[in-house]
Amino acid sequence: MSSMIVPVIDVQNDNFKELWPAMVLAIRTSSFIALDTELSGLGSRKDLLAQCIEERYKAICSAARTRSILSLGIACFKKLPDKAPHTYLVQVYNLTLLCMQEYVIEPQSVQFLVQHGFDFNKQYAQGIPYHKGNDKGGDLQSQSMRALFLEVIQARKPLVLHNGLIDLVFLYQCFYAWLPDRLGTFTADLSEIFPAGIFDTKHAAEFEVRFMASYLEYAYKKCKRENFKSVEAGGPGPHLSLEFCNYAERLCTYIDFRQCTEGGGERETGEEGPPAICMRFSAYGWCPNGSQCTLSHNTDLIIEQDEQSKDHKRRRKNKRKFKAAQEESRAPNEPDRVEHESSPPNKHLCVEDDKMQKDRGSVKETASADVVDSMKDALLAEEVERKDMSDEQVVEEAQGSNGTENKCEPQVILGNGTGDQNDVAIPQGEKEGSKGKEKQKMAEGGTHRAGFDAFMTGYIFAYVTTLKAGAETDPSSGACLPDCLNKVYLSGKSVPLQIVKSSFSKSSKAHSLKMASVWGKS
Repeated sequence: MSSMIVPVIDVQNDNFKELWPAMVLAIRTSSFIALDTELSGLGSRKDLLAQCIEERYKAICSAARTRSILSLGIACFKKLPDKAPHTYLVQVYNLTLLCMQEYVIEPQSVQFLVQHGFDFNKQYAQGIPYHKGNDKGGDLQSQSMRALFLEVIQARKPLVLHNGLIDLVFLYQCFYAWLPDRLGTFTADLSEIFPAGIFDTKHAAEFEVRFMASYLEYAYKKCKRENFKSVEAGGPGPHLSLEFCNYAERLCTYIDFRQCTEGGGERETGEEGPPAICMRFSAYGWCPNGSQCTLSHNTDLIIEQDEQSKDHKRRRKNKRKFKAAQEESRAPNEPDRVEHESSPPNKHLCVEDDKMQKDRGSVKETASADVVDSMKDALLAEEVERKDMSDEQVVEEAQGSNGTENKCEPQVILGNGTGDQNDVAIPQGEKEGSKGKEKQKMAEGGTHRAGFDAFMTGYIFAYVTTLKAGAETDPSSGACLPDCLNKVYLSGKSVPLQIVKSSFSKSSKAHSLKMASVWGKS
């Protein structure tokens, strides 16, 4: 099995200015930018699930004003016109941040982050300082987080997130301006801040490519798996290729190298075959038992089971079609034979397909209806508590890596995602075996990083764009996925949030003043 290595550059206060030129260049030359955040908490989970979207927005605003962003992941994808179609140069940064105002940090958030490798000592010692709310004197003239976020805005590139409403609210409050009170005003501001469009990969996973689950790790690995199959088949169909920079040796001490297996990871096997899958983790990407769960959290195994289930349903469907065709050939002159007189013989199959489509996404087709209903009720609050785990789910590719401990060669030849990885230089310490059941469970997820989550988000977007858009379509135009443009996923809702400026909403005063100072507009 071939692999690629994703370099995630750790950025903190002691190297922020040194890495500033590289980050700004990556942002300005990108085709699109993917972001992800780690937060100190989310506040009332019940309010975050309010049926009224306006009330839900107010609850998220309350959390953003009282909590903070602990780290920010930035993944810049640049389409390379002189290479094969759908080839991107990718640069990934993980920024450790420190809010200089008082903020709430929730015990469950601390516990989760610590369990998955977040270093609070490093955050308080080396976090990049920032303040929330409106600009203060000199904010935009210095090398600061607010100035870096302004670079993202001024680049006018498509912004890509996963389950991104909470991220957008926190980014606005922490790095842009004081949040408006009304949702309509907020979406009006966003439509002007990001004119190239906002894309939500959770929405794309559910409604564009219709995966059976849409949490971040599942969608990323499903895309990676399908891309690998396309490459292995060798057909004329499009496939995604990635390239990474060859970093100088002095920068390697800042880099966390993530080894990613193409087409799937290691399989769990036992004397009685593959272990039983945890249905909670399978459906939502998170299990309250964590590493103590006796069932499998292996996402590759979950995807395999889903594919087998889908193939089984397809075979049953084809068998029914064949039988219907045989009956029709034996009795062509019997109009009353069909279930509905005006319908084709296999109309009931179409009805079944519609039902299957309604059951896709977070609700797994492999679960019985009663189990699904109970899981829906029991896990909806847990889903929001972990930002649907799309933002807080750890990933399997980072087995024991630590950027400050790994040594690397002056030039690291990194994979292009096409399956040809023979020349990859793997840093020492990347390959580690399983060390007990709990360590094995951690090996499935690795250490938790906003930077790698941003990379996964960007990978999903790049892959879906590869499938849906033509070879000449430039993602930076914002027109690559028109059905997903400015649509942000809403948990528990069948329709997304539209990021548009309606005729009934005006931009906020803080936003208007900011735009005037940045663009010279009134």
